[in-house]
Amino acid sequence: MEAALANEYHRICQDPATHQPLAYLRLRRAIRNIVEHRDIEPGQALPSERDLSQALKLSRVTVRKAIAGLVEEGLLTQRHGAGTFIAERIVKPMSRLTSFTEDLRERGLSPRSEFFERGIGEVTPEESMALNLSPGSLVVRLHRVRYGQDEPLAIERSVVPASVLPDPLLVHDSLYEALEKLNARPRRALQRLRAVSLNAQQARLLHVNVGSAGLSIERRSFLDDGRVVEFTCSWYRGDIYDFVAELQTD
Repeated sequence: MEAALANEYHRICQDPATHQPLAYLRLRRAIRNIVEHRDIEPGQALPSERDLSQALKLSRVTVRKAIAGLVEEGLLTQRHGAGTFIAERIVKPMSRLTSFTEDLRERGLSPRSEFFERGIGEVTPEESMALNLSPGSLVVRLHRVRYGQDEPLAIERSVVPASVLPDPLLVHDSLYEALEKLNARPRRALQRLRAVSLNAQQARLLHVNVGSAGLSIERRSFLDDGRVVEFTCSWYRGDIYDFVAELQTD
């Protein structure tokens, strides 16, 4: 991979159509090109700054600046003590109603959750409207960070009627698995997606910079009889997730 990157960097340096006087921008373009052309696969490690600077005869400051820009774009990801890697993106089809846990297991990743809240309380006005519940009804609230392996991917706030899920401790990782055991797994859902900039608290929990691109997703899920069984608000890292929908003509 080091050879492929060196060849692409030198090609860019010699091509007048893509001439760029700043070396860090030439290197940034070279890395982006070999990723787009699949000369390097997602999850693969980039050579170290030292190796790149020696192979390309560039200063380590130049190499570091090129890499930093691609980390901000989400093309690269850095793991403390491990190095720099090509970011792996998770493609989430919107045509299937699946859980976070199921999506990650399908991709060979180990999902886990870090809970901040897992309890029962009285429904708020907003939750009452979303779940079609009467004032005073009890709901289970789950607030957590969702991980794939050791990487934080999303922040999730879920609310479920206590009449459906009587004990929040029944949810160990997958809410849908817990609901399925209670014969209350949702059968359809309405989702609203919008692009957001992650605030300071969200960025800290997701290990990204403040203002990084994110996806805000609001989901209301229904049982076969029309009852709302789940109201979830999630914030996903925009540098990792792609949501894909299939469109058809009538």
